[in-house]
Amino acid sequence: MSTTITERKPPASGRKYIPKSTKSKGQYLKNIPEAIFNESQQLLKRTFDVTLSLVLTILIFSWLFPLIGLLIKLTSSGPVFFQQLRHGKDNVPFYCYKFRTMYVNDQADTQQATKDDPRITWIGRFLRKSSLDELPQFFNVIRGEMSIVGPRPHAIPMNYKFSAEIDNFMFRHTVKPGITGLAQAKGFRGETKDFYDIYSRCKLDIFYVNNWSPILDIKIIIWTVFSLLLSKNEVY
Repeated sequence: MSTTITERKPPASGRKYIPKSTKSKGQYLKNIPEAIFNESQQLLKRTFDVTLSLVLTILIFSWLFPLIGLLIKLTSSGPVFFQQLRHGKDNVPFYCYKFRTMYVNDQADTQQATKDDPRITWIGRFLRKSSLDELPQFFNVIRGEMSIVGPRPHAIPMNYKFSAEIDNFMFRHTVKPGITGLAQAKGFRGETKDFYDIYSRCKLDIFYVNNWSPILDIKIIIWTVFSLLLSKNEVY
């Protein structure tokens, strides 16, 4: 099964271009191809997700999360956790959990973090560069809303924007979103600066969906570790 992604370009006439998919958000959100993971593949992936998540929770998160939470509370006012509504499998919305890395602000759902962003706390900057802020998403994995490996979920307003710019963008949602994915393992982390940045991520995500295997998941986890150690300059 192959899927292509193409850029929607404005007409040569110079008239304002309005992508068809933006005319009805509900319409294109329902236009999702059939999921390609069979029942045995889904069971295998789910077993791996739950087993690893529970092991990490018991051995590491049980002491690491209280320590991070204490640092967040001591350095800024507001909740320890930040939750953001994102699209999951088949575009079912869910609240994605993260450690709060910014001062409380009204643009958290619509404005991406940028270099030297004044909204980011000093402990938040460390958490973002190390990706420790993403660790609460293991709770999303245990709840069945996410997988350890899969296409990264975006904030819903950004999903609408990207879907209007890239054909078949929503094909990513035939599987559960992941804490990490092939795009992140290959160095695409942090801010999406331009069209080709999100296009490249989408291209890798679609490759992952079409070529999933347990071995690929393990490779992505290993690649992600190396990416976290070597590619911190792109994350703000």
